[in-house]
Amino acid sequence: MLEAGYKKSDDLCNNVCGRASRAVRLRCILRGFDARVLVLLLVGVPALIFGIYLHGQKVTYFLRPLWKSPPKPFNRIPHYHHQNVSMEKLCRLHGWGVRETPRRVFDAVLFNNELDILAIRWNELHPYVSEFVLLESNSTFTGIVKPLFFAENRARFGFAESRLTYGTVGGRFVKGENPFVEESYQRVALDQLIRLAGISDDDLLIMSDTDEIPSAHTINLLRWCDEIPEKLHLQLRNYLYSFEFHLDDKSWRASVHRYRAGKTRYAHYRQSDDLLADSGWHCSFCFRYINDFVFKMKAYSHADRVRFQYFLNPSRIQDKICHGANLFDMLPEEYTFKELIGKLGPIPHSYSAIDLPGHLLQNVDKFKYLLPGNCIRETG
Repeated sequence: MLEAGYKKSDDLCNNVCGRASRAVRLRCILRGFDARVLVLLLVGVPALIFGIYLHGQKVTYFLRPLWKSPPKPFNRIPHYHHQNVSMEKLCRLHGWGVRETPRRVFDAVLFNNELDILAIRWNELHPYVSEFVLLESNSTFTGIVKPLFFAENRARFGFAESRLTYGTVGGRFVKGENPFVEESYQRVALDQLIRLAGISDDDLLIMSDTDEIPSAHTINLLRWCDEIPEKLHLQLRNYLYSFEFHLDDKSWRASVHRYRAGKTRYAHYRQSDDLLADSGWHCSFCFRYINDFVFKMKAYSHADRVRFQYFLNPSRIQDKICHGANLFDMLPEEYTFKELIGKLGPIPHSYSAIDLPGHLLQNVDKFKYLLPGNCIRETG
C-alpha cells in the first residue's frame, strides 16, 4: 500500500544524488535551459568573440572621440608666395625681416627604400640646400635585415654627390622590441651625422621623413627671411599611394629649425606650436612596385597594423591602391565624430596635377604611376 502523498514519477532527476551517471546529471543540468538560449551561447558567443577579434580595432577607432582629446591647436601662419613677388615683399607679408644673405640649409633624412620619392625630394630642394644628410641602416625599425638601398643606387643621385654626407648605422636586432626604440636609436645616430656634416648655429635644418617633401619656395623663403621662429612645423598636403588621392592637409610632423649646437635634436614629433600653411607634400606609400608596399608594411614602426597575413596579398594591395582604400582596413584616426564620419570610405579621386613637385612633372614618363589615372603598380 502506497503511503499518502506519494506520487509515482519517472523523472530521472529525482533522488539521483551522486548515483547517476554523468550523462544523466548533464541532462538534469540542461533541462531548465531553453534550446534557443543554448544555441545563442554555443554559437553567438564564439561569433561575438571572433567579430571582436576581426573588427575590435575599428570599434576602438570609431569611439576614439570619446576616449581621446584632440591635441592643442597650432598657431597657423598664413603662407604667401608668387614667383613675381620679391623676396623682401614676401618676408614682410609674413611679418619677418629680410636678410642680406641667405642661411645655409641642411636636409637630413633617415632612409628606408623610397628611391623615387628621394629623387623627387632632392631635385625639388637642390637649388637651396647646402648639404644633403642621409643615414640608412641594415635594419628596419622592426628588426628585419634589409639591403642598403641607397648605397646600391648611389649613382642615381650623382647630381647631389658634391653636397652629400652619407652614413650607415648597424641595426641592433633586439627580438620582440618595440619598433619605436630602434627608430629612436637611428635618429640619435642621424644627430651625430648632422654634426659631422658641418652644421653651425643659425643654419636651417629640415627634419622630415623622406616622403615629407617641403616645397622649394618654402625653403627659399625661410633661408632668406629674418626673425622666423626657431622651430617651425610645416603643414603638408597629405597624399596616399600617389598624387591622385589627396587625403587632407593635416600632415604636420615635418619641421625646419634654426640650429643651436647642444640644443637642437633630430626628432619626428611636435616641437613647436607654430605651423606654416601649405608648405609641401606628404606622399605616403607612394611606391612603384607592389613588393615595396609589402616591405614597408612589415618594416615600419606601425607594422603591428598587419593583423592578418592576407593583408600582404599582392592582389589585395593592388585593389586597395586603385580604390584609395586603407591597406590595414583601419578607420580614420580623427578626434571628432564629424571628421571621422566625413572620412569613412575610400579617398575620392583627384584629377588635379597642379602645383606638384617640379621634378615629377618634368619626368612624367618615369613617374607616371604617381599621377592621376595610373593606379596599376608593377610587380617586380
